[in-house]
Amino acid sequence: MNRILLFFFLIIFVIACNTSGKKSEEYLPKSTGKPGDILVLMDSAQWHGPLGEEVRKVFEAEVPGLPREEPMFNIIWVHPSKGLKLLTQIRNMVYVFTLDQHSSGTRALTHQFTPETLERIKSDSSFYFSTAQNEFSRGQEVMYLFGGREEHLIYNLQQNGQKIIDYFNIVERKRVERALFATKTTVGVASFLRKEQQCDIRVPIGYRLAQKENDFVWLRNIEANADRDVFITWKPYESEYQLLPDSLIAWRNSTAKKYLYEDPENPNSYLTTETTVPWNPVRAKQINFNNHFAMELRGLWKTNNHTMGGPFVSYAVIDQPRNLIYYIEGFAYSPGKAQREIMRELDTILWTFRMSDTVSSK
Repeated sequence: MNRILLFFFLIIFVIACNTSGKKSEEYLPKSTGKPGDILVLMDSAQWHGPLGEEVRKVFEAEVPGLPREEPMFNIIWVHPSKGLKLLTQIRNMVYVFTLDQHSSGTRALTHQFTPETLERIKSDSSFYFSTAQNEFSRGQEVMYLFGGREEHLIYNLQQNGQKIIDYFNIVERKRVERALFATKTTVGVASFLRKEQQCDIRVPIGYRLAQKENDFVWLRNIEANADRDVFITWKPYESEYQLLPDSLIAWRNSTAKKYLYEDPENPNSYLTTETTVPWNPVRAKQINFNNHFAMELRGLWKTNNHTMGGPFVSYAVIDQPRNLIYYIEGFAYSPGKAQREIMRELDTILWTFRMSDTVSSK
């Protein structure tokens, strides 16, 4: 009997050991903070010096395509030696240090690294970052930015700032996606797109079908603080020149003039692209969009009679099997309001778009 009990407790012990990591993560507190918040932990001397300036340049870079200046992220800086129990539950954390500093802040940041890792940081100037998840709370993303010498880390931030920003932008987009689609999506819109057009897009509750044509679909969510809009249009794919920014802007303008009216009763009040503001031009970038080559546009729209305007983001992508080019866009009207997170929501919806190679028409 004693042997049976001993065997039983051995099994319980092994199971507990194998699942202890999973349990500890489950019992972590939920991460806190607003979308776009980043907690930066670095020594005060470096924060107020050239390294801190470079960190701010990376994370507080202006969001492209908005009518007013808004930073990519809201930085909350703290000295690492202070009591941070509540702050360390913030959803995004960044540790910054270099080994040529011998301050209390630097010592507080380096004590969690192994001697082998510290030696690699000293000897390899190309080794400047690492990431981790759920360090202090569930749903948390942590990034470590480091260097053997301060000038090495500054150089890496200057060369790789966009890569760092992209990492956290993707993290934030995934969070928005989980929140948007935690409830059921608008099934009707998605089903007719799959059946009639062999494409798919996830549409959160609150968006309604505003208009549907043979080559155009307009989805809209009108609330008190913002009018959020998504539209999809398509046409035969003829050449790669259709992906050039000027071609896409011309296509956008012709589609907007045909279908997007400020006032449905007044066809002379249509939307167009704002291209006359030299300090805020339409920005174009080639990207990988869900494993397809695509052109991204970010800029401003306005009505032709200058009564309304706002930001837009769009992607043009080729459906090779059906020989079609799609243009999908999210635009917003929210005068006087911060629009970074509104555009992040619209961008998240656009990234759920799928074409015939990955969509069933059933």
